[in-house]
Amino acid sequence: MVLVRQEIGDVLRDVRLRQGRTLRQVASRASVALGYLSEVERGQKEASSEILASVADALEVPLSRILREVGDRLAVLEGLSYGELDAIGSTVPDTLPDELVAEFDAVVR
Repeated sequence: MVLVRQEIGDVLRDVRLRQGRTLRQVASRASVALGYLSEVERGQKEASSEILASVADALEVPLSRILREVGDRLAVLEGLSYGELDAIGSTVPDTLPDELVAEFDAVVR
C-alpha cells in the first residue's frame, strides 16, 4: 500500500538534504518542533496543510512544487506512465459548464 505521508516525508527530506540544511535549521525556521518534523520526514506523522506550507516556506520552495513531486512519485509507485497521467489530467475540465454557473448564480442571488 502506498502511503502519502511517507512520500511527503521523503520529498521534504530530499529537498532539505539537497539544500544542505539540517533538520534543526528547517524546524526552527518553520516554527515546528524538531521531533515532530523528524517524524513527518520519516512518514510517521501526517502533517497538516499549515505545517506543510510552513516547512515549504522554510525550505524556500513553493508548496505546489513539493506536492507535484509527491504526486509524480505516487504515480511511479502506482505504475502509471506519463502518457497515462496526461490522459487523466485531460479528463478534468478547466472551466465550469454554463449551466452550473447559472445554477450557482441563481442560488447565491
